[in-house]
Amino acid sequence: MTSPQNSVLVLGGGPDAERQISISSATAVHQACLDAGLNANLLIVNTPTTEEIATFKADVIFPVLHGNFGEGGQLQQRIQSANRPFVGSKAKAARIAMDKLATKLLAATLGIPTKPATLLDPDSITNPIDPPLDLPIVIKPVADGSSFGLHLCPDLKSWHAALLSIANSDHQPISMIEPMIDGRELTVGVIDDGQGRLKPLPIVEIAPASGTYDHQAKYQRNDTIYTVNPDLADDLLSDLQDWSLSLCHALGVRHLARVDFMLDQKGNPWLLEANTMPGFTPTSLLPKAANAAGMTMPDLCNHLVCAALKQHQSVQNS
Repeated sequence: MTSPQNSVLVLGGGPDAERQISISSATAVHQACLDAGLNANLLIVNTPTTEEIATFKADVIFPVLHGNFGEGGQLQQRIQSANRPFVGSKAKAARIAMDKLATKLLAATLGIPTKPATLLDPDSITNPIDPPLDLPIVIKPVADGSSFGLHLCPDLKSWHAALLSIANSDHQPISMIEPMIDGRELTVGVIDDGQGRLKPLPIVEIAPASGTYDHQAKYQRNDTIYTVNPDLADDLLSDLQDWSLSLCHALGVRHLARVDFMLDQKGNPWLLEANTMPGFTPTSLLPKAANAAGMTMPDLCNHLVCAALKQHQSVQNS
């Protein structure tokens, strides 16, 4: 366990579309650290440099940033270059996990079922063509989270409407296209087991009232139903947790992650993506799973801070 003398600096904000969600998550983590008895401070940042990070007064940095800069490797690389202990995966793992296509390719090499996907051709945005995959399909940014830029295309009309929406958007990230899966959405949280290894948390099922777990369902409405330990066959439950651990190990994840799946109408599971810095808002999934495993939010945050300190000290002493 950490002691009150251990100081923690929780970072929130960032330059990406998920800035406000990050601030909400970071605020919750900061309060949880205080409730755990830690000497914690909250700092809202944009894109801190390595030199700035080196001056931060803290024993451990807890970066709760979402989006490409904050969880896609750039911030992690700067913290590593400053040789500061921090919660979460290192730059390489964060970079690969943030890239949904790269994650799917890696998963396929591991035998984890995932649907085929392709990049959205930028030319098709201004010169509409037929979709490259059979309808229905989903368009989503390759390296954004919180369902920003998500477009569901069950037919040609919605496909062309999505292209028009993207063309008129000020924010046009690189997007990918994959088949739309109608079924149950499941997520597997993964955390450090206290010995530097990873362990799975109870599975959570997400059932949005609208049928789509989009940005509004995640953060702006209160009608999404979350079921911890949903009714699943034992072999499916085991597969989902084993695949999650296998993918996290291959990515090089440390401390925490969340791996998302869809279960289609025939009961077949399909990997969607991995997230190396899941949300910590009141509706976020990893804290729900940890709570089901007997860890309150203060317990969880203290546990992650302890894991980061222990791992950094181990590396420094080796």
